Amino acid sequence: MKRLTAALLGALSLSACAQSKAPADAKPADKPAAVAASAPKVAPGTPDARAVAAIRELDQKIRIDRVGAAPLPGFREVIVAGKTLYVSDDGRYLIQGSLYDMRAKQDLSEVSLSKVRKELLKQAPLADRIVFAPPNPKYTVSVFTDIECGFCQKMHSEIAEYNKLGIEIQYLAFPRMGLGTPDYKKMVAVWCAADRKQALTAAKTGRPVPMKDCQNPVSAQYQLGQRAGLTGTPMILTANGEQLPGYLPPQAMRAYLDELAKAATATKTATSG
Repeated sequence: MKRLTAALLGALSLSACAQSKAPADAKPADKPAAVAASAPKVAPGTPDARAVAAIRELDQKIRIDRVGAAPLPGFREVIVAGKTLYVSDDGRYLIQGSLYDMRAKQDLSEVSLSKVRKELLKQAPLADRIVFAPPNPKYTVSVFTDIECGFCQKMHSEIAEYNKLGIEIQYLAFPRMGLGTPDYKKMVAVWCAADRKQALTAAKTGRPVPMKDCQNPVSAQYQLGQRAGLTGTPMILTANGEQLPGYLPPQAMRAYLDELAKAATATKTATSG
């Protein structure tokens, strides 16, 4: 039993990268929030309550972002650390994995995750992001980035082309080596710079950025990335919370976003019809 529990907890691990303690001299806003057994409010004795209790048996501290009816009869759907779990209404059985609708040809687990990610992104104000935008963007994507990630650097080197194709890039910080690391401190320096865009470009091209500390959103955005289910950088999300398959060259990203928009329109038409 212990081995099974450990395996499941490993799959639900929030550590896309090593996590370290926040630096001792960090400003109050830099310190990570205290870990709390957060979960949506549920009525006692209900299937939702039993689902939450089942997850709590595995980890008392893990954060639950959503619990509700599942497309699968007799089960509740639970979103934990960017993953979808299905717990039987009596709380006895737990299924981890994607639920695919063969008729609709749709990954229902990803649909639910997208909704949660969309809500999570609302917790990162535009003023806390580093934005590279064309005059009239067709699409906007949120990108959890790290200054030392190779694909993050490659993506940023093509930022002008993304903008030229009508794609607005909104960066959020995700120091993949964890809080309190040199990587984290460099990202804090970027977010504390007078010109964040210039500082981010410098950092991603190997040029020095003056070390600086201030109240900043780096820790909060790092934790947000964990809750969104980040497993590697760059993590790219659409305005609707849909996740793109990692780094995509500008032309490929535009084509991918066009396809998502086309599919959304088709779904809306079918539903309304």
